[in-house]
Amino acid sequence: MSTVEIVSFGYLHDAPPAAHLTVDLRHHFRDPHVAPELRYMTANDAPVRAAVLGTPGITDLVEATAMAVEAFASGPSAGTVTVADGCAGGRHRAPTFAGALAERLAAAGHQVSVRHRDLDKDVIQR
Repeated sequence: MSTVEIVSFGYLHDAPPAAHLTVDLRHHFRDPHVAPELRYMTANDAPVRAAVLGTPGITDLVEATAMAVEAFASGPSAGTVTVADGCAGGRHRAPTFAGALAERLAAAGHQVSVRHRDLDKDVIQR
């Protein structure tokens, strides 16, 4: 199997990192930031993960992204497949999605690394 690098990030902090596949979670999936009780939590907190993973369509997107990674990995050129997934601030949706994708890919036998570029940055007031 292949090596997969997943980087979660927030579009409001900086430009997306370079990747073979970039998934934008900003517009189609509910943002936990709008819930005052979740705003200052991160994907390290179970209530945030539950809110994100309970959003209709998100698990389908994890599966579709995993299938896209499989397609990249089956190509004739060897090498790491890099996936970047972003939301607004990089603290809720993107790192939760990255963790779910990593679990799915690891279960399929891939070597997976995950980096959360903006998870520990301050909450952006918006």
